[in-house]
Amino acid sequence: MTTSWGWIGPYFIVIVLAVLVGPFLATLPLFTHTYIPPLGMNAAQLVRFIADGICLLMIWSAASRAREDLKENGKGQTFLRAILFPTALFVIVITTFQAYEAHGISVLGPPKQPLYNWLITGGLIGSATWLTFAWVRHVDALTRMCAGRPCRRTVREEPARADKTDAVRATDEAVPSTPTRPASSAAVRPGTGVPATLGRYQVIKELGRGAMGVVYLGKDPTIQRFVAIKTMRLNDIDKDDDLKEFRDRFFREAESTGRLSHPNIITVYDAGEQDSLAYIAMEYLEGVLLNCYCQKSTLVPAKQALQIVATVAEALDYAHSQGVIHRDVKPPNIMIVKQRMVKVMDFGIAKMASASKTQSSMIVGTPRYMSPEQATGKDVDGRSDVFSLGIVLFELLTGERPFDAENLPALVTRIAKAPHAPLMKYRCDLPTRVQSIVDRALQKDFQHRYRHAGDMAQDLREVLHVMPR
Repeated sequence: MTTSWGWIGPYFIVIVLAVLVGPFLATLPLFTHTYIPPLGMNAAQLVRFIADGICLLMIWSAASRAREDLKENGKGQTFLRAILFPTALFVIVITTFQAYEAHGISVLGPPKQPLYNWLITGGLIGSATWLTFAWVRHVDALTRMCAGRPCRRTVREEPARADKTDAVRATDEAVPSTPTRPASSAAVRPGTGVPATLGRYQVIKELGRGAMGVVYLGKDPTIQRFVAIKTMRLNDIDKDDDLKEFRDRFFREAESTGRLSHPNIITVYDAGEQDSLAYIAMEYLEGVLLNCYCQKSTLVPAKQALQIVATVAEALDYAHSQGVIHRDVKPPNIMIVKQRMVKVMDFGIAKMASASKTQSSMIVGTPRYMSPEQATGKDVDGRSDVFSLGIVLFELLTGERPFDAENLPALVTRIAKAPHAPLMKYRCDLPTRVQSIVDRALQKDFQHRYRHAGDMAQDLREVLHVMPR
């Protein structure tokens, strides 16, 4: 995702005009011969004072606008966001010092007087301290940028796992087509093992691999739209009965997921089968995965975290109303795209993946984000997604997980029986109602949890309204 910096031109023009026009006006007799007793200066000095003030205001405004355009990506942009304001303040203090002595404006008394010295010294020490603190606090983000650690997903990058990548650069909406049934075999590019086409889609390149299969970047030649094509291997299923069951479940899940039409849910365009591969074509997204903000060094402000989770809860509530359960709510399945829009990904994928395995005892979901029902192999409904979202909220606010263990059996036991860590232990600055929301979402007995994800979203919105700006 690229950011346009064309807006900086007007700020630059205003600063140049103030620098040039201010001194020119100050030389005119009308201003040099006019004295303003209440201010203890003549009009020429006042004109210079206003011109300098405009320049300093533009510097601060430009820094504020730049901070809005820079995204919290856990790396270079996060670091720049942190140091922008203290750097701008430091520059403003230095510039004010030079201008005050050059123009001899006596609003604060003659230069070198105690009041003047105290203000300049305090400004320099304050801005330098702020800059140093911001630098030290976000040095991890700078280190990650220099080390080139992948946090951001773009078309040019290859994600480590196929089951964490989702689709379309553009957020155009389309009515999902009816799932495509088995297609004829297509050619494979020599020496690559990458199919030339999958269904009607041209396969451009491989994006990543995971336990489920391979993710490809594809293109719909009819409307020139890029898609991400997730594939799942069918040749891992030995028994014909199991294969038929998987096919039926796969197309049923893909069709139900394809019916979802919500601005915060990734769009599924198509599904089909070809060359022992079941595939799903979906929106190709460009943005930052939420797990980049779940580390202590890259936590987002509390209000932003509550806003993100409330948006996800509303998206889940819509999906649940359509009879679709996510089953694998976790930070890598949530992406922040342009203008901080939240997108929830991989609906139904966990169930499809489990159906493609021959083990009958396969647990659906990611262990650390499973609900007690999932951990014990029971039937799930929307309240299972609420539990997983409660874990995401806890982690997004603290950088810690409410349940953790050294091995899977111990983790399952903790999720099913052990109480979660209290949120206020890590974030005593938050309203106590946030603790209540987390506690209700993480109830072991699903009957005591939020009945609907929308109820959780409503409580979060109410907290947001009373939190200070």
